Amino acid sequence: MVNKVKLNDFYIGAEKLTILAGPCAIESKEILFKTAEYLKKLTTDLDINFIFKSSFDKANRSSISSYRGLGIDKGLELLSQVKKEFNVPIVTDIHEPQQASIAAEVADIIQIPAFLCRQTDLLVAAAKTNKIINIKKGQFLAPQQMKPIANKVKESGNDKITITDRGVTFGYNNLVSDMRTIPIIQDLGYPVIFDATHSVQLPGGCGESSSGERKFVPVLAKAAVAAGADGLFFEVHPEPDNALCDGPNMIDFSQAKEIFQKCNEIFKILR
Repeated sequence: MVNKVKLNDFYIGAEKLTILAGPCAIESKEILFKTAEYLKKLTTDLDINFIFKSSFDKANRSSISSYRGLGIDKGLELLSQVKKEFNVPIVTDIHEPQQASIAAEVADIIQIPAFLCRQTDLLVAAAKTNKIINIKKGQFLAPQQMKPIANKVKESGNDKITITDRGVTFGYNNLVSDMRTIPIIQDLGYPVIFDATHSVQLPGGCGESSSGERKFVPVLAKAAVAAGADGLFFEVHPEPDNALCDGPNMIDFSQAKEIFQKCNEIFKILR
């Protein structure tokens, strides 16, 4: 049985689709606000639960010269403004234990990056914020291995846990998505979010940066909903091809509209 997780006035894992979406990293106030405004209206029109996502820092980059974000102080300040301006909950990721309590002042969900999902100190610090903890499954893990990882949060006194799948490493510079992961993790008792944009990433595919196959985002998103996913995760940008990070796997506004509509239709049929 999947435990529903309450956030404000809705539940993740209930009878309505939940979408976490926004730009990969915070680039500017203009891009942040433009994206939040569009996604809030779109999800309201479609009657979808919406959580705005963007990162104040992307510590796991291919190169030391890769764009990382605006940093924790400026980044959280802008996310706070988005939260107030558009009345939306916020999810953002942390990379170090000391960032947990600081991010929790703004974020409604603390996200644990996939490559850091086994870091005990990070998980415990996040748990102690008493926020919802969204753990991204490492590309190097089987879905069953998420049980002891989630238990680190649970045994630290926090049972508000969601788990996000973003594919698994397959050879070099490639990821594949096994939809069996969704029911397997749900059987552990947690709502499952499927990350449709990072799942089409080609890690390190451009040498000093990652590439991606954006054209497969709709296919995987629809497949995940059909497999029973409780929510979806998308990185959305006004102009993905000009984005400072993860552009090849992000989607633009028109693509978001089409994908959200179709996924919501599938979700409603199944639920």
